[in-house]
Amino acid sequence: MIVAKCDEAKAEESKDEIVGKGPVYRKIVIDDKMSGGFGVVWVSFAPGAKLNFHTHPFEQILYVTEGKGIVATKTEEHIVTPGTVVSIAPGEDHWHGATEDTSFTHIALYRGQTNLSKT
Repeated sequence: MIVAKCDEAKAEESKDEIVGKGPVYRKIVIDDKMSGGFGVVWVSFAPGAKLNFHTHPFEQILYVTEGKGIVATKTEEHIVTPGTVVSIAPGEDHWHGATEDTSFTHIALYRGQTNLSKT
């Protein structure tokens, strides 16, 4: 059993290629290597910050905890607020980030690596 608290994880600014516009901060709450598969990460976006289009080999679940954000595919865009849960299908090309005027935080549950889209 792994018991973890978001408040005890260290936030670090993401500077990898997945970030389209920052700053974006991440806290690895449960490392997928520790758990044998599932990872849990807390992600916070400054106003206007967002990720580039990317995919995951397995389903990703987002749980919005603060602010107002956008979760989008190539064909649809959704405004999300605290309490919203988003299920992203394996291989679905998508991005998520904050609206221009508000910060945005979500908790992501995932398996496998994040893959930057080539398109």
